[in-house]
This record gives sequence, C-alpha cells and structure tokens, in this order.
Amino acid sequence: EQQRARQQSGGGAGFGGGAGFGGGSGFGGQGFEDGEFSSFFESMFGGQQGRSRQSRYKGQDYQAELQLNLEDVAQTHQRTLTVNGKNVRITIPAGAENGQKIRLKGYGAAGMNGGQPGDLFITFIITSHPRFKRSGSDLLQDVDLDLYTAVLGGEKTIDTLDGKIKLKISPETQNGTRTRIRGKGLPVYKQEGQQGDLYVTYNILIPTNLSDKEKELFKALSDLKL
Repeated sequence: EQQRARQQSGGGAGFGGGAGFGGGSGFGGQGFEDGEFSSFFESMFGGQQGRSRQSRYKGQDYQAELQLNLEDVAQTHQRTLTVNGKNVRITIPAGAENGQKIRLKGYGAAGMNGGQPGDLFITFIITSHPRFKRSGSDLLQDVDLDLYTAVLGGEKTIDTLDGKIKLKISPETQNGTRTRIRGKGLPVYKQEGQQGDLYVTYNILIPTNLSDKEKELFKALSDLKL
C-alpha cells in the first residue's frame, strides 16, 4: 500500500487558552522583548514542528512479473525493460527458477519529503515448454519411437535446448525405457560449469493402417513364437 505520511498538526493543541503562558505567568517580568520571546518560543517548539513536517518516507515498492521460457534461462544474458518510462537492463541468470525474484533498487514510487524511492521486485514466471518438463536443473522429455526401431535397434534424432542430437537405440527397447543424457539439462543456478541432465523416456508406437502384406509378416512372426 502507498505509504502515507501522517503529520501532527501544531495548531496550538496543548497550549490553548494561554495555558502555561497566559497572563504573563511563568515568564512575566523576565525582560523578554517581543522579538526575543518569539525566537525563544521557536527554538523550543518551532524546530520540533518543522522536523515533523519534514519527516522523510520511502516510496512504495512495486511488484511485477516477467515471463520467460526454458531457453531464456539456459544461459545468463541481459534484457532491457521499460520501467515507468525508463529503460533498465536486468540480468537473467542461467538456471533461474520459476518464482525467483530480483530487486531493482530505486525503481518504485517516489519518496515523500525527499525520502528514498521504493524498489521494484520482478518475479520470474517460467512458462511451460512444448517438449520439455523441468525438474530442478534436469529436463524430462518423452520421445516417440517406431516399433521397428524399437525391435531392431537403430538411431533416433531428438531436440535438446541447444540443438539436435542422435541417440543410439538398442535392439528390443521396451516401452517406457528411460535413458540419461549427461549435461543436456539446464545450468545449475549459481554453480558455474555445472549442468543438469536430460532424461528421455521412449514411447513405442504401434503401427496402424497396416497393409495386407504387413499383416501377413506380423502373422508369420507370431507363428514363429508358437
């Protein structure tokens, strides 16, 4: 909430009706001239009222969200944002987590009576990815594999965050088989040189719309098992 300065009104409260000073009592006969008395009064009370009026208050903090994808946090880089009409460069650290906050000092609301401006807090929102799921610094990926490659073995080209790679598929790979690819995950936050892994789970596709010839071949294979 906007911080509000609540100032006490000098207004003479506590001194009304001449209390303490009325009728010449207390200071009567002390030889104060009008100007001297005024200066004396200000020295005792005026400065305090002035300080009350000049109390400084820090400005309100602002909150904002910045949407990022996994590619954005795959390496440290800078991005320019416009905040209240001003351009500011922020650093997006490699491996930044969803919900992580950074603070931009002085980019909040203006302070009162010369007080410091508030700060801007930016929360990173990492959006879902069409291919990968994140688990800390590791990435998880489901990969479809045709039945023939699963049975006979071969190669499969897959996407990673930094390009395509070829995987060797072992013969007789089962549905749900999981393989680990070291160093193909996200950077570990604030641990330079450390990288997470990519875990690939194979989803074996059963062929459909078989031709008569293909059905005969599958039947022949089935008969061999008898």
